[in-house]
Amino acid sequence: MFKTHAKYHLGQIVRHRKHPFRGVVFDVDAMFSNTDAWYDAIPEDSRPEKDQPFYHLLAENDQSFYVAYVSEQNLVADHSGEPVDHPDLDDLFGPFEDGQYPLQVQLN
Repeated sequence: MFKTHAKYHLGQIVRHRKHPFRGVVFDVDAMFSNTDAWYDAIPEDSRPEKDQPFYHLLAENDQSFYVAYVSEQNLVADHSGEPVDHPDLDDLFGPFEDGQYPLQVQLN
């Protein structure tokens, strides 16, 4: 039986290890759950293993806001204490407090 434990939690701010963006976790897949086309678009020498948690992020960089899908191996916790300014945060989370965002919606 496949069993995994997610390192990061909903509302936590994380950074990408290689690319200059950060974001707030709003969903977690226990293992890869995107399309083969998305996966195949990643250069082969950079493709993460599929059997690890993947995180949906409300992400931001210096130029824009977007939704990112990132493997656990490519994330690190962000301890800067700085909020994220993504415009969709208010739809899912309460106000920034203690370095994270409290979940504001009821999950099924």
